[in-house]
Amino acid sequence: MLAKNSDFPSEFYANFKIFHELMAVKVRDILLVASPYDAFIIEEDGSLASRIINEYSGLNLSHPPRVTRTSSAVIALTMLRSKKFDMVITMPHLDEMDAFLLGLEIKKIKPDLPVILLAQSLRGVYPLPANKDCSGIDRMFVWSGNSDLLLALVKNTEDHLNVHTDTRKAMVRVLILVEDSPVYRSSFLPLIYKEIVTQTQNVLVEGLNEEHLLLKMRARPKILVAENYEQAMTFYRKYHSYLFGVLSDTRFPKDGKMVADAGYRLLSKIRADIPDMPLLLMSSESENSEKAEKIPAVFLDKNSPDLLSEIHTFFLNYLGFGDFVFRSPDGAEITRAHNLRTIEEKVAEIPDESLRYHAARNHFSNWIMARSEIGLASTLRRVHASDFSSTEDMRQYIISNIHNLRKFRQNGVVAQFKAHNFDPNVTDFVKIGKGSLGGKARGLAFMSVLLQQNPEIYEKYSEINIRIPKTLVITTEGFEAFVRHNNLKYLAGSDFSDDMVTQCFLNAEMPGWLTKDLEAFLSQVRHPLSVRSSSLLEDAQFQPYAGLYETYMIPNNHPDVSKRLEHLLTAVKLVYASTYYESPKAFSRNVFNQPYEDTMAVIIQQLAGEQYGDHFYPAISGVAQSHNYYPVSHMQPGDGIAHIAMGLGRTVVEGEKTLRFSPKYPSILPQFSAVDDILENAQRYFYALRIRDYPENLNFREYSNLEKREVDEAEAEFPVKMLASTYVPEEHRIRDSSTMAGMKILTFAQVLKYNMFPLSDLLDDLLTLGRKGLGCPAEIEFSVDLSADRKKRKSDFLFLQMRPMAGDQEHFEVEICKEEIENAFCCSMQAMGNGKSENISDIVYVKPDDFKIEATAQMADEIGQINAALLKEDRPYLLAGPGRWGSSDRWLGIPVQWRHISGVEAIVELRNEQLKADPSQGSHFFQNITSLGIHYITVTEGADDYFDWEWLSSLPAVQETAFIRHVRLENPMTLKIDGRKAQCVIFC
Repeated sequence: MLAKNSDFPSEFYANFKIFHELMAVKVRDILLVASPYDAFIIEEDGSLASRIINEYSGLNLSHPPRVTRTSSAVIALTMLRSKKFDMVITMPHLDEMDAFLLGLEIKKIKPDLPVILLAQSLRGVYPLPANKDCSGIDRMFVWSGNSDLLLALVKNTEDHLNVHTDTRKAMVRVLILVEDSPVYRSSFLPLIYKEIVTQTQNVLVEGLNEEHLLLKMRARPKILVAENYEQAMTFYRKYHSYLFGVLSDTRFPKDGKMVADAGYRLLSKIRADIPDMPLLLMSSESENSEKAEKIPAVFLDKNSPDLLSEIHTFFLNYLGFGDFVFRSPDGAEITRAHNLRTIEEKVAEIPDESLRYHAARNHFSNWIMARSEIGLASTLRRVHASDFSSTEDMRQYIISNIHNLRKFRQNGVVAQFKAHNFDPNVTDFVKIGKGSLGGKARGLAFMSVLLQQNPEIYEKYSEINIRIPKTLVITTEGFEAFVRHNNLKYLAGSDFSDDMVTQCFLNAEMPGWLTKDLEAFLSQVRHPLSVRSSSLLEDAQFQPYAGLYETYMIPNNHPDVSKRLEHLLTAVKLVYASTYYESPKAFSRNVFNQPYEDTMAVIIQQLAGEQYGDHFYPAISGVAQSHNYYPVSHMQPGDGIAHIAMGLGRTVVEGEKTLRFSPKYPSILPQFSAVDDILENAQRYFYALRIRDYPENLNFREYSNLEKREVDEAEAEFPVKMLASTYVPEEHRIRDSSTMAGMKILTFAQVLKYNMFPLSDLLDDLLTLGRKGLGCPAEIEFSVDLSADRKKRKSDFLFLQMRPMAGDQEHFEVEICKEEIENAFCCSMQAMGNGKSENISDIVYVKPDDFKIEATAQMADEIGQINAALLKEDRPYLLAGPGRWGSSDRWLGIPVQWRHISGVEAIVELRNEQLKADPSQGSHFFQNITSLGIHYITVTEGADDYFDWEWLSSLPAVQETAFIRHVRLENPMTLKIDGRKAQCVIFC
């Protein structure tokens, strides 16, 4: 029995490279040779070129050809010798020579150049004159004023030129038309092409973006035109493996003679070889319908006034371009499916006898083939009911193949959200609106494509689902419409407080079209959501605006969809409001030195994690960077660095306690060098989303549904069981087990030491991939959802963000001499940056004797007041103080935000016994510091570093508050950083 899962190659569907290679030979330049009168007749309603362009535009086809016209056969031959043409269209009546002689002369110059004879009547040209050599003409058509014929001539020429290559490269289907009459050929061919192109476009709408739609149009069936039995059989024998259908006249030449039943013989032969092939027999003699019944084949009377409609019906019912009509064996209709999603659903429901009926006749294969899903159609055609032990096995095989195809088609695709066909089970990345995705969403979309282009990552880590969370992006069109509709643009240049801006946005009305789409989205999505910013300037390579905007998380599990919509709209409005907050505006002034101008997209993303009791959170969240500014031991800067924590990522990006390690050396953990260090530095709290008993009117500004929990409180929950060790006080030891009695300590030993989840190796590979893709050091934010039962479900690694690492260090060498070290008031061996600065005269520092850890929030405000005064005077300054700058945890350092320090030139972070938190490279604050090239200097007391507090205290104060002192030097200080050694000195 065949396996139930899909056995067609995923890479065939995972990328569209193959479609780029199709239709390689295009008709780009046409030479039209026609007398002035013939040209006038053809161009009566507009030039030939414009009519071709109109046809292409009307059918949404790309690259219409150029047309060059001449009335002279001699000039035409001269032009062919000096310029490249892809096709020649000639009229029969020319002054210097007739069309047949011209064709022969053209073939002498360019033997393979297609030459088409376009006549206004058949008089003198058909039947072909016996006294003339007609071999220079490849095909003859009759002009009747139908501009569709022009498109058909071009496309049919391209089909004949590309069919050999495209069938072998991508199994493109072939449709054979057998018709010897130029009149009927000129009538049928445009009709068939328009039907093929229009119907192909109609079925290629499910979940694809515009680029992929255009590319897949290249895989439409090729139409080959035969004029006699031998030519038809040649096409059949050569392309029978790719045959999609045959449309044949009844009377046409065979063995050089006109044979009344040649079409009957041809189709009978094909029917004997391929019993389920769609066949159409046409004739102007109605009695030939009896021959069609014997084949059997569909019959059409050429004299029928409804011929166009009947051919359209044939395409819908027999070539698979219409709905899939499920029938019982007696022909009674059961139900219908109009796209891949509904056929997947209906196959699961129909009776066994209907499934067997359609499978035995290759109806599924034909219908899927019409959608240019050639790989799957070919796979289904190869299997038979006898290959399965039961009808149910066959049913599951068909369902899984269709589902996998739909899933593969979405990989790496940002599709337009459409309420009527949105399917969250297969659609991973969709957008609402026509504007930009914003910086953050662009990074996600790029990572999705990068993963698809490097499938070896999936193969190496086959036990892990490596993916991007299901994502909906509201493009910048939504923000711009919201601001315009509510007249909020004035807030960009106002001095309103963040709270006032917030209230203005909350009171505003969301555009109706956006509300409608979000409601449709929520009607199918019930998992918790993260609502994140994606501004136009966010995650730019050198000014990434990291963490300056807001992120909100919502449970999305209220039984009333209107309440869930209210929560989502509130979160979106608050993200929009953060565009005009003071911190991003201050940051923008630093970056561009001009008025603030930004626009905002919003990412609505499936929140990574699992539900544990009343809470929802991932086992691990983290940030990894391919460049480590503070390597220790035998690490190199290029080995990278990662910061991880249990629970939601707020712990990491806001600079709270995390575990820091290099993916190349996960066993080197300076924070955990001794038991006392582990007890001091281990994560004690984590963030989780409350999904039960949360306030119905979520107070997002206070994060009322996001809880900071103690690790001990979650001892019975799976992540703690997997990631924690136990402290045994009697032994003063930490055991790598959570099942023992005692205090639980988050050491991540099962991951970093025992490789229960290959996080280190995976991060190392992904950082390498990211650096290669971006062309510079990369940074990724991620979450890990560990599976409690890996036999039933794989663990998930989810990309939340990827961006270029901030920072653009100058590459000139900086030398620091012994004399400079001796004269310095600050010396550090842990400095970030490279270069020399001699423009700072002001120093703002935290008074060491007055420092109180419980007052760090007040210190941030006092620094902000001094910063505002120095900004007005355009005076850069050095900021110095204890602990981790920018941490949201006030017990680790001073919780300044960008608005507090927007004029700073260099920062000194002092580590002492009272505050010795490791530098948090993963925080958004740190990323923005590095992006602006602000020097960041860490001074560790008790090491070779030093900072001269006594000298600083002796200087007169310009300004002094309860905790902060501002002094000014007579002459600017000199700050030098040797980026090669991470060494810094500051001296006067």
